[in-house]
Amino acid sequence: AGSSSNAVTIIFKEFGIKSELHSFTGDKIKMSRILNREIVVRDFKIEDSKYNGKCLYIQIELDERKQLVFTGSKHLIDMISKVQRQDFPFKTTIVQEDERYEFR
Repeated sequence: AGSSSNAVTIIFKEFGIKSELHSFTGDKIKMSRILNREIVVRDFKIEDSKYNGKCLYIQIELDERKQLVFTGSKHLIDMISKVQRQDFPFKTTIVQEDERYEFR
């Protein structure tokens, strides 16, 4: 066995590494519970769905409580993708038109 020192001399925070992952907080809420109600959209991310296509994760505020909504709605994904990052947060209402969801 060598006698080299194994003393740890660096602390993780000294690396200056910050996570670039979105972290969302709040309870998951069903789309049906927020339809036709004014919400504040704070953030979003789009990922590949484990089922089919894409999944939209929306960080919202409803009645001053943070909530999280998941949807595969192609219309909502298309619409929210066109909002500039500096325009967040924003107020909106999600409505159901025919068989699709839309921001109003």
